[in-house]
Amino acid sequence: LVTIGAGSAADILTRALAEEMGRRLGQTVVAENRPGAGGNIAAEAVRRAEPDGHTLLMATVSTHGINPTLYRSIPFDPVAHFTPITLVATSPNVLVVHPDSPYRTVQDIVAAARARPGELTYSSGGSGTSQHLGGAVLEQMTGVRLTHVPFRSAPESINAVLARQTDMTFASVPAAVGLVQGGRIRPIGLSGTRPVAELAEVRPLAELGLPGFDVTAWFGLAGPAGLPEPVVARLNQVTREALGVEAVRARLAQQGMQILEGGPAEFGAFIRAEIARWAPIVRASGATAD
Repeated sequence: LVTIGAGSAADILTRALAEEMGRRLGQTVVAENRPGAGGNIAAEAVRRAEPDGHTLLMATVSTHGINPTLYRSIPFDPVAHFTPITLVATSPNVLVVHPDSPYRTVQDIVAAARARPGELTYSSGGSGTSQHLGGAVLEQMTGVRLTHVPFRSAPESINAVLARQTDMTFASVPAAVGLVQGGRIRPIGLSGTRPVAELAEVRPLAELGLPGFDVTAWFGLAGPAGLPEPVVARLNQVTREALGVEAVRARLAQQGMQILEGGPAEFGAFIRAEIARWAPIVRASGATAD
């Protein structure tokens, strides 16, 4: 199950994998979208599924990192109720401003925010998203105060910058590439720690005066708790093989995604670390959801 709607990065990733996995498993693998509640609806459905390997979740930084703290209660335990299979990919955002903006570096933004606390605005696709928390981490690392302006979707948050309704946003790489190349937005820096081929001229914020800055979306395959070990091993192998197909790698690279490696144990440890990492950040941001 995919936690986000059709056409999203998670959807594109899952469909690319499903086709290749189906070939190797000798059966049809269907990517089904169950968006809503920050991914909690899809996650709960997988939690309740039979542990036979036929119903899996493309887990995300939201379902297995941010949501346990963001929501007052969620209908699943991201550790106890799932069997980790493998990490799949990560996708950074890119901090962007309007091309007529006076801000050309992150230092410009920080200096302006210090001079005018709370006046600079940043838009996002909603509270608790990686876009929102990118701004929250920027505040926490620099001690400045920005004003968060949430919208209903990521495209709306970019449109707010284009219309000069907000000063900046952390846009997804796929959404930003064409606008950057067309000169409609100015990139400041990547939210991840590694460069992206599609935006080769844009460096990570971690290299631009904010060491340790790392706010990326990630995706990993998980099943219900109690998934038999041979099934987990087979699914891990098939997923890794699918990610090794050049056409899949090229398609994901076009989305600004970077393929990750790792077995079930590594993914399980990663989930626990992500929950612990995001808890203080979400609390400090003041973001909540019902």
